[in-house]
Amino acid sequence: MTIRPIREVGDPVLRTPADPVRAFDKELAALVRDLEETVDNPGRAGLAAPQIGVSARVFSYNIDGVIGHMVNPTITELSEETQDGDEGCLSVPGIWAPTVRAMHAVVDGFDVHGEPLRLEGEGLMARCLQHEVDHLDGKLFLDRLAGEARKSALRALRAR
Repeated sequence: MTIRPIREVGDPVLRTPADPVRAFDKELAALVRDLEETVDNPGRAGLAAPQIGVSARVFSYNIDGVIGHMVNPTITELSEETQDGDEGCLSVPGIWAPTVRAMHAVVDGFDVHGEPLRLEGEGLMARCLQHEVDHLDGKLFLDRLAGEARKSALRALRAR
């Protein structure tokens, strides 16, 4: 079992859009296995390849005991209805802030074998899908914060 170390805020890989996956090969299979094994820990809902230092458009998730992955995801649908719950990130440890996300999300992409895959969900799964695609676009949840929530999160980050 391989549990990879998590890159933290300040690492440039977290702010760089990830490269699309072009080869569905042994290297991709190993990356997906590492992502799924690394996310398989209490308190971990999702993990994108840049968070383990790999610039590839791949993420894993662990929602309600279901672990999976997606390669080259694209958000294809977001509900107008939103949720505004606390969100955190393995790459920004110890900081949680109210973050507005769509209540329902649909993401299309591929599995590790290159077969089309669609993931959709409500609530926590929708939040996870949006959060992980943000990582692949070089964004952190902190970028979605506004007003006092943003100020408070950035103060806490500086105080670490």
